Amino acid sequence: MAATSRARSSVSTATPRPSTRAAESVTSIELDDLDRERLAGGHGKAEQLAMRMLVAAAETSGATDFVPIEFAHIGSCHYTGRLALDYAEFLLAEGATLAVPTHTNASLIDINQPAMRPEAATPEAVRGAARLMEIYEALGCTAMWSCAPYHEARTRPTVGTQIVGSESNAVSFFNSMLGARTNKYGDLLDVCAAIIGKVPLAGLHTDEGRLATHELRLELTDDELADPSLPHLLGIIMGRAVGTAVPVLTGLPSAIEDELKAIAAAAATSGAVEMFHAVGVTPEAPTFADATGGRPVDRITIVDREALAKARTLLTTTDSEQIDSVCLGTPHFSIDEFGALREALAGRHVHDDVRLVVTTSRAIDHELGLRGWRAELDELGVEVVLDTCTYYPPQPSGVRGTVMTNSAKWAYYAPGMLPIDVVFGGLPACADAAVTGQVGGSA
Repeated sequence: MAATSRARSSVSTATPRPSTRAAESVTSIELDDLDRERLAGGHGKAEQLAMRMLVAAAETSGATDFVPIEFAHIGSCHYTGRLALDYAEFLLAEGATLAVPTHTNASLIDINQPAMRPEAATPEAVRGAARLMEIYEALGCTAMWSCAPYHEARTRPTVGTQIVGSESNAVSFFNSMLGARTNKYGDLLDVCAAIIGKVPLAGLHTDEGRLATHELRLELTDDELADPSLPHLLGIIMGRAVGTAVPVLTGLPSAIEDELKAIAAAAATSGAVEMFHAVGVTPEAPTFADATGGRPVDRITIVDREALAKARTLLTTTDSEQIDSVCLGTPHFSIDEFGALREALAGRHVHDDVRLVVTTSRAIDHELGLRGWRAELDELGVEVVLDTCTYYPPQPSGVRGTVMTNSAKWAYYAPGMLPIDVVFGGLPACADAAVTGQVGGSA
């Protein structure tokens, strides 16, 4: 019998122990018979623990019901230490099964390019990451290994679809650009939701939770609106201004998908923005009133030339003109971004003393091959790295010294996690630097 057709009852969630007895609690969640059986251990230890985790999450969020999900994109597959690996080993040993299609976020390593993060340098982390990848594939996850799952049709939900997201930029992209519904689910909880197939009905899963309470009002010239770095800077401003709130952008005349991706990534980096609206651009904001539910916003932030300049200063840590590395693809590069890179390089070879690294997904890499672009990029000295990103430790080999990037997320995070300096600039400027070895160089 399907879970949705089973008898339902309201039980306490104060002490999610393997028992069918309810304890007293201020918050209660509606559970069906299958949920109760899971909590009692009737479907194995893996489902029992997953159900306990979801019940605890429901209590924390104040939810009184669950909502089914259609797929999950999980971050538990990224090695962050022994706990992540032990938990995955437990799920595998207990015969855990996934209730919905489940796709993997980026890993710590590129499994096919071990030299990127050599095992000899950090053996425990690299071995743990490789084992974690094996386990999650054995559990039945799609081996996507990408922080940009929305580049693939199978992970492009439609408006109103209830899902689970974990990677910060993807959570915001799913909610903002595609109109799907997810909160940001942390490690362990995300795979628990995938095992059970539902989540607490709270936050961005609800109509109320998606209404904007903060306006970012753009007061910019046409030239400023045309700056290729604008989306990255907007995201940094947005995150620092609103924190965890849902904002609405006004004064943005248009934006392509990769620009919206940049806003999402940067806003989730400098703040904790899981959703934003852009009037006339994103699907739930045809008008300002639609974005806010017809209510006045709590706060207005003006985005002008001065605000952009301040944001830009946060993304560069040195005045050095010499570049040692260029890192692109945070989040993972799309096929259109690779097209823009080819145009910016214009057949020029990367400088012998510079390393140009672009991270992307296996799916996009496959498309590069079909178009004949991968061989062309290889010939020009561009290194395409899969499955991982380059802004976090262990330090990727060759990513050293002064690094230039067009990604606000990379520029904001990397100097705090790697022994490097960073220079932020648009993609054309990054391409020029990769060819000449100099900021502002031309060849």
